[in-house]
Amino acid sequence: MKHITTRYCERPMFRCWLLASVAIMFLCACGKPSTGPEEQLRDWVSQGVTAAENGERRVLVGMISPAYRDARGNDRDRIENIFRAYFLRMNNIELLPAIEEITVIGDTAAEVLITVGMAGTHDGVLGFSADAYRFSLELENDGDDWALISARWGELGEELR
Repeated sequence: MKHITTRYCERPMFRCWLLASVAIMFLCACGKPSTGPEEQLRDWVSQGVTAAENGERRVLVGMISPAYRDARGNDRDRIENIFRAYFLRMNNIELLPAIEEITVIGDTAAEVLITVGMAGTHDGVLGFSADAYRFSLELENDGDDWALISARWGELGEELR
């Protein structure tokens, strides 16, 4: 048996196959797979949904650029205060996002149009509230991560402001 294995392993084709297999495994093990901007943006939205449902305000604020400004006059600090008030009021939050469109501009800028159904429980009279909003998010990639730089939103069926 030893003779057959030795003879088989000495064949040039087997050695090339073995070398190629080891090289492929090595390359696959090194580094993480590269993903395109659209997939990165979908992951960014998913991360935001998870953070919101878990009440992780700091994670959400970390996804917003320090240079954030919107047409309503909000900056990053004001958005953080909106999150703070919302999370204090709600006991449980569930989000149902539906990404309508992702537009990537030169791999460093993007716009995401998304509709989000929001439901939550609270200590109010009914103990439950639900809304649906449409968001237009403007993001930029600083080389490491995507960050929100501006947003417009409105209740479903209304104009985005």
